[in-house]
Formats: sequence, C-alpha cells, structure tokens
Amino acid sequence: MNYNLLVGLLIPFAGTSLGSAMVYLMKNDFKRNVQRALIGFASGVMIAASIWSLLIPAMDMVESMNRLAFLPAFAGFWSGIIFLLLLDSLVPHLHMNAEKQEGIHSRLKRTTMMVLAVTIHNIPEGMAVGVVFAGLLSKNSNITLGGAFALSLGIAIQNFPEGAIISMPLHSEGESKFKAFMWGTLSGAVEPIAGFVTIIAAGVLVPTMPYLLSFAAGAMMYVVVEELIPEMSEGEHSNIGVIMFAFGFTVMMALDVALG
Repeated sequence: MNYNLLVGLLIPFAGTSLGSAMVYLMKNDFKRNVQRALIGFASGVMIAASIWSLLIPAMDMVESMNRLAFLPAFAGFWSGIIFLLLLDSLVPHLHMNAEKQEGIHSRLKRTTMMVLAVTIHNIPEGMAVGVVFAGLLSKNSNITLGGAFALSLGIAIQNFPEGAIISMPLHSEGESKFKAFMWGTLSGAVEPIAGFVTIIAAGVLVPTMPYLLSFAAGAMMYVVVEELIPEMSEGEHSNIGVIMFAFGFTVMMALDVALG
C-alpha cells in the first residue's frame, strides 16, 4: 500500500486512540462546559472539512458542466444524508447524556450502545479521508497531497477530544480504565476501515469521485446537525460551544487552504 495513503488513513485513528488514553490521566469526567467546548470544536472542524475539502473539490472536478456543476454535489450530498439517516434508524445506539436508545430496540449494554453511537459518527469521517486520498491517487482531481493530509490532520484533531469523551464516561459507567480505553480506541477503528473500503470503491468507479466526495460531506453534515450541535447547545450557557465551533471551523479552513 502507498505509504502516504497508509499514514493518511491512520492519522485520524491515532487521534481517537490518544484521546481515549486520557482516561489514564484524568481522575474525573469532563465538566459540562468542557464537553460543550470539545463538541463545538469537533462540529466546526467537520463542517469546514465538508465544505473546503469535499463539496468545493467535488464541484471543481465537474466545472465543465458550467452552471450545472452543482448537480453531482447535490445528488451525492443527499445520498450521504439518507445513508446516515438509515444507519441512525437501524443501528441500536445511545448518545451521550441520553437515557433513551435510538435505532432498532435492543438489549445491548448501555456502554455498548454508547460506543455504537460514536462508531456511527466515525464512519463518514473515515469515508471522507478515504475518498480524498482516492482523489489524490486518481490524479484526475485538483486534490493535492497537502490538502489530503490537511483533512486527515483536521479529523485527527477533532477525534482527540472525541476519544476522551467516549472513554471517560465509559469508565464512569463502571468499566475499567483499560476496557474504557479499548472501547474508545475500537470506536475509531472503523475510520481506517471505512476509508480503505471507500478507496477501493472509488478506484473501481473513478467517474463517481464527485459523488463520493459530496456523499461523505452529506454524511458528516448529518452527524453534526443531528447529534453534535444538539449536544453542544443542551442546557444553559452554551456560548462556549458556539465559540469553539467557530474556532474549529477556522482551524480546519486554515489547514485546508495553507496545506492544500
């Protein structure tokens, strides 16, 4: 496998793993405002990545369509939304701070369903990294090595707090630190897998690259709007979440422009 490709797929996974390891360094769970700040930051990174790293390149690839260049992005974006809607409706999972499970009714343990919630969240992120590197390998797009690594690094940065947000509550729920760390790490393992599968699909269906880029954008946008923003805004004094959302957005935007 191409060295850059392997590193690019593993960087986000490393971010989740390092964040999960925080369970060994911190005695107590994050305070609510800290959770809001971390979730807000992750939301900003994901939306900026959806726009600069996915939707804009998707439309640039079909600029020959002139005013209709939005069509592949439009179709791919809605496909991603529908795909995540189906996952969200079918897979039993439990969001942080929630008591009622979502998806098909199940008797799975609470901790297992919390991990599944994060795993669903991580699938579109892995797909996003995979499709960008697939575009780089195809050499038929405007995606650069720097731009591909900018997305990978941006996802890793927002995965770090996510890893901590899953492992520490699991420990609070009664899991040992080792099990909480392992669950948090495994929730991120889906990212390189989803990325690799996406690369294979893109390699077989090269003309679908604009659709795949925007598909990943739609899937990530669904996660942000359906899950992260409500958690960020829950309760009083959510300004910190909004500020960190803006910070995450500008960090990802700067990474993509500076490295791309």
